[in-house]
Parts: sequence; structure tokens; C-alpha cells
Amino acid sequence: MEAKVSPGGGTQCWRNARLATLREGLPGLGLLEGGAVVVRAGRIIYAGSEKESRPPISDTTEIIDCGGRLLTPALVDCHTHLVHGGHRAREFERRLEGATYAQIAREGGGIVATVRATNALGEDDLLAQTLPRLDALLAEGVGTVEIKSGYGLSIAGELKILRVARRLESLRAVRIRTSYLAAHAVPPEYAARRADYLSEVVLPGLAQAHAQGLVDAVDGFCEGIAFSTAEMRPVFDVARRLGLPVKMHAEQLSNLGGAKLAAAYGALSADHLEYLDNEGATALARAGTVAVLLPGAFYTLRERQTPPVAALRAAGAHLAVATDCNPGTSPLTSLLLAMNLAATLFGLTVAECLAGTTREAARALGLLAETGTLEPGKSADFAVWDVESPAELVYRLGFNPLYRRVYKGAKVTP
Repeated sequence: MEAKVSPGGGTQCWRNARLATLREGLPGLGLLEGGAVVVRAGRIIYAGSEKESRPPISDTTEIIDCGGRLLTPALVDCHTHLVHGGHRAREFERRLEGATYAQIAREGGGIVATVRATNALGEDDLLAQTLPRLDALLAEGVGTVEIKSGYGLSIAGELKILRVARRLESLRAVRIRTSYLAAHAVPPEYAARRADYLSEVVLPGLAQAHAQGLVDAVDGFCEGIAFSTAEMRPVFDVARRLGLPVKMHAEQLSNLGGAKLAAAYGALSADHLEYLDNEGATALARAGTVAVLLPGAFYTLRERQTPPVAALRAAGAHLAVATDCNPGTSPLTSLLLAMNLAATLFGLTVAECLAGTTREAARALGLLAETGTLEPGKSADFAVWDVESPAELVYRLGFNPLYRRVYKGAKVTP
């Protein structure tokens, strides 16, 4: 198993690479032939041409020849529910037999079933179940992962999930961002007391998570089987008072206006968006809220209405792609496959897929100043790929061409 590493020491020059810098303002992927990335103390100090501008190296610089391979920013998975117990394979079977997601949820399955499995585990067992899922992502060049709570639905259960998520950084070379998602579903014991669940669990739990340093953002599921916009407002108000950014599961199964609410609060992202309308797309673009597309859930649920990609493009919204790794609706631990699904099912271009899992995914986590592109000052998080063309990262199915993963300047996998 991979252990956590400290930032690479000394100076390294990764040369003879095809750089996909993903820098803003450059066309496409910001591709650069014959490029080099120079790293010192875990930060990028140069990313550019070897010929047009001499890289800042010395006799003591470690030189790594990339052999003409593609070098991109490390991938960023900006929407996961990675920490959970159990699985929901039987629900998968039931959907194949004709049951709907909403029907299964009403019968006590869905999110509530995972809550039972997650709450039955101690912290160490929950960690042990999570690590293989994380390792699968890291093996595909991922350097940053967002992890949501939402499978506790009690204060103790939500805090347990967030503690496990925080522990992952001490065990693996990865950057973890946590989102508090107690507003994910209403537990059965609160079915007739929805307002009490918000006041007795969601809001005080958020205050405790913040006080314990366990939360980086606040999320909510705005849907007919979850919470209304009116119910989400007080949650976002508390987040604002605590200085925490917000995110929103919005317009996945219907249009309740969750994306517009997210935009009104300056949310980092609004995610899913299959039922988003033109007004919502415009609101997201104006707010700078990233539209995170989750093709794994669309595919698993065999949905028919795709997110309005053309409207989002026309509005000028930022597009990201993520796995939505969760046991019920997107048991997906491959960001490479998520890119292929986004291209095949949603019509994203290769450039949109790669930007959506690097630069735009970092933006969706409020981390664009730290990672997501190759440019001086940023963390030296990148991936070297044994491919001839960036399109290969999106085009192939079930094939992992990762040659080397670098995190904070340290060579960590494979």
C-alpha cells in the first residue's frame, strides 16, 4: 500500500514532455511540445518550453526524461461519497427489474440503506472499506479528492465520516477536501418531523464539524426525495456565517430551482443538473458556480434526460466532471471512465473532459490557486501518461495508461 509522502526535496526537471498545461487564456489544453516542468520544494517553478526559455536548473537538479510522454496536471475528483459502508448491488438488480430510484428510496432503500450499513461500522472498519476505493482513483493519476458525508444522518455519524475522510491524507499521498452533507436525506425517525431534523441534527452537526476542523464546504441534496430550496436556505445561511463555501446537488431528477439557489449563494458548484433550465444555466455562469456533470449516476440509473450542455456552454458556465463515487447510483472509481462517459453520453469534447477533471474540478473545490494547472507557484501535482494523444485518455475504455503520478513533487505511483 502506498504511504503518505512529504513534498519532494531538491530540484527536479521533468523534461522532454508534451505538456498539457490547462492554463486559462490558452486555447484548448494549452498543449506545448518539447516542454519541461521544474519543481522545487514541492512547488512548480517553471512549466514551459525547453527551447524558447531555458528552464531554471543547475548541476544538482535531478533530471527526469519523460520520453516524449504527455504530462498533465494531476486529476481532481471533485464529487465523491467515498466514505461509506456496504454496497447496494441488490438495488442495481431491482432497477434492472423495473424499479425506479425514487421507488426504492420510498421503500427504505437508497441513501437510508447505506446509512444503516455505514452506521454499523466503527471508524477503523469504515476506513478499511474506503481505502481500496481511494487507491483505485490514485492509480489513475488523481491527486485531489472531494469526499462528502451524508451517510450518517446523525451528528455522531456525520462526524465519524468526516474524521475518516480527514485520516486518508495521513495514509495516502492525496489532497482531501470534505463536504458536510447531512442534508442528504431524512432518516426514518424524522420522517414526520423534517424541520426537527434540520434544527436538531443538520445545523448543530454543522457547527460541531466546523469547530472540530472537519469540514471544508457545505452541500445539500435539493430534490423531491430530499430537501426543498426553502429547507436548504437556513443550512446555507449557517454555512455563510461560519465562512464556509457551499455546494448543491441540484436538478438531478426534477427542476426545483436548486441551481439558482446555489448561484444566489455564490456556490462553488452545482452538481448533476440533468433538469437544469436556461435560466439556471445563466445563473450559474453569472455566479461563477461550476456545473459538475456526473455521468456515472446518469448511466447507472439509465436516465434519458441529459444535462443541457449546449445551454451551459452558451451561458459561459464552467464545466467539471466527477465520478460521484457512491454505492447506490454511481459505484464508479474511475475518473478516466467518467471522462469517456461524459464525452459519449453528454457530448463533451476531449478538451472539456480533461479541463473538467483538472482545472475546472479544482475550481469547483475552491482550489484553483493550488492545483489543476501547470504553472509556477502551484503544487507540483501532475501525471505522466504513456499516450500519443490527449484524446486517448478519454477514448479508451478499461485501460489505464498512467506512467507516473507526482504529488507535491514526490513520485508516488505506480
